[in-house]
Amino acid sequence: MEENSNFIKTIIKEDLESGKHDKIVTRFPPEPNGYLHIGHAKSIVINFGLADEFGGKTNLRFDDTNPLKEDQEFVDSIKEDVAWLGYEWDGLFYASDYFEEMYDRAVLLIKKGKAYVDDLSADEIREYRGTLTQPGKESPYRNRSIEENLDLFERMRNGEFGNGEKVLRAKIDMASPNVNLRDPVIYRIAHATHHNTGDKWCIYPMYSFAHPLEDAIEGVTHSLCTTEFEDQRPLYDWVVAECEMPSVPRQIEFGRLNITNTVMSKRKLKQLVEEGYVDGWDDPRLPTVSGLRRRGYTPEAIREFVAAAGVSKGFSTVDAQMLEHFVREDLKLKAPRTMGVLRPLKVVITNYPEGEVEWLDAEINPENPEMGMRKIPFSREIYIEQDDFMENPPKKYFRLFPGNEVRLKHAYFIKCEEVIKDDEGNVVELRCTYDPETKSGSGFTGRKVKGTLHWVDATHALPAEFRLYEPLILEEEGTEDHEGEEKSFLDNVNEKSLEVLEGFIEPNMKEAKAQDKFQFFRHGYFNVDPKHTTEEKLVFNQIVSLKSSFKL
Repeated sequence: MEENSNFIKTIIKEDLESGKHDKIVTRFPPEPNGYLHIGHAKSIVINFGLADEFGGKTNLRFDDTNPLKEDQEFVDSIKEDVAWLGYEWDGLFYASDYFEEMYDRAVLLIKKGKAYVDDLSADEIREYRGTLTQPGKESPYRNRSIEENLDLFERMRNGEFGNGEKVLRAKIDMASPNVNLRDPVIYRIAHATHHNTGDKWCIYPMYSFAHPLEDAIEGVTHSLCTTEFEDQRPLYDWVVAECEMPSVPRQIEFGRLNITNTVMSKRKLKQLVEEGYVDGWDDPRLPTVSGLRRRGYTPEAIREFVAAAGVSKGFSTVDAQMLEHFVREDLKLKAPRTMGVLRPLKVVITNYPEGEVEWLDAEINPENPEMGMRKIPFSREIYIEQDDFMENPPKKYFRLFPGNEVRLKHAYFIKCEEVIKDDEGNVVELRCTYDPETKSGSGFTGRKVKGTLHWVDATHALPAEFRLYEPLILEEEGTEDHEGEEKSFLDNVNEKSLEVLEGFIEPNMKEAKAQDKFQFFRHGYFNVDPKHTTEEKLVFNQIVSLKSSFKL
């Protein structure tokens, strides 16, 4: 975390200085029902970063209270993401570790007359709850005796009832202006195998009941969460107090992280994955941590981005270009420079000796000379970009056209002499001449050219696949169509968010491996895709382009 202060840091300092706490304990508590995204990364950086700054500790805890939606796959992916972001947890826990104690605390509530077994259906409970302007009404089962409630709750645990037949509710206040306090459900029946406890349990605590107990059991001092949980804070405090927990954590809310041109809802991300709009949870177009990693984003860039976005109570949406800025800043000194041609156009240099190959010198990274030099082959046939040639160019077009001369990066000046077309009139080859006096680094000053092109030698080039990305979502969510009806976020999915190209790269990249990152001259930063790269062909994901109009 950066040195700049925020309201959470101020609270922690005051608590330590006053002696309220000897040590700070935070936690990152994901539900294992999906993959983490960049919003979770903010929570990870805040929780782990603050604990590290104040010499405390952070637990990784899985809130696994819903076996119907959870899976070991998600547990494994979350562990990988947290570690990749650069953090080590002090304790690894599961809500399911505490199911027995949670059950005992629920029994305590029943004995105190603070909880009861209800036979109303989910729809009836919702109807009885009331609205924001109207109080709820009490369940006809609210005044069951303590003895009956204890008996029914034990029978719920023993599996005597089916799913939805009964629930355990906290007895608080059906007239409370805070709907969360209108006798919330704290246990439900679910005959489902749990990824951690198997078939030991058929009743499971609700998140709003389990979460404060988990924090209290672990001795968490500051329970940091996003502002959508602010209305649930009174229930959080009620559970800790009425369950008579010896340790009392404090819930503090901060504004969640939202980014333009994407979706941050786990439900919507799951829909994109399951309906085939993307290539799995790690699709490079998604804001999932695994997707960002596969695309080539670095943990350093993500941590810097979160720090720059800041911590506040307010809801805000950050421009996606801000994250891209930090990726460029992190990679500019790390990534080797190279050349790749994404849309190849063959060039034959007619006056270059047939069969001859020379190896040219090029810096690996001009901004980091310590990375050394590389060798590039040059011969009679090369590839350039299709976009770098125009037969009838507009004014101030400085690339290749008939009769024009340009510089080949690290090589020579070439001049376009002839254009070869196929039967349909498409340009398929250029015939050029080169000037051997103009070799890069030779000190030639006879004349200047305005255009510099990148290229690869056709004889030695390696085939490669390039994947270029645009934003997955074209517009902000919640927009209306021309008839004024609300549009689904799926209506805004960009059909052109992925473009796959077949091109060539320098032969010195033959040993590149998954997750290696490069800057391709004029094209931007690319990452070797770990999912589709094979021994026969490298696949590159474009991380970011070279330039952006974004300013910090």
